[in-house]
Amino acid sequence: MQDLLCPHWVFDDYSSVTPEFLQRLGVRLLLSDLDFTLAPKKTKDPDETVRAWLQSLKDSGVQVVIISNNRSPARVERYCRTLGIRYVGHAQKPLVHGYRKAMAQNGAAPGETAMLGDKLLTDTLGARRCGITMLMVEPAGGAVGLWQKVLHALQEPFKRAAAHDERKK
Repeated sequence: MQDLLCPHWVFDDYSSVTPEFLQRLGVRLLLSDLDFTLAPKKTKDPDETVRAWLQSLKDSGVQVVIISNNRSPARVERYCRTLGIRYVGHAQKPLVHGYRKAMAQNGAAPGETAMLGDKLLTDTLGARRCGITMLMVEPAGGAVGLWQKVLHALQEPFKRAAAHDERKK
């Protein structure tokens, strides 16, 4: 069970995941969580840093699809529409159907897909169950509220057990 909760790689933030890194892994489809992964939860629109990062991935041939557990599609739809990227909403992570749907829509196999997220019990568990490389990041905007702080503290031992911890110490 511990293997299902350990990410393969841990980074400070999404921008550390470069097109060159993904190409070395053979990744052509990057699934990404939105809340606390690309932006703080209340952020309605992508900033220029996210836009530039996504453009660099696109230019290198890596497709990006947002996979989100948000029950209301309004924010995710708006965020993705302004970027011109697809999303799978109400994905019910860690169940595997949202991951599989995104891979099927983009013609990608698990071995050429990676998941970028900030949570063990949703992003990591679902990705590992699908055989997808898991790239974990620290929460964008920091852990907000008591529950988020507790949750992220509980995740730390699993992050430290990752095969590759690329966070700045």
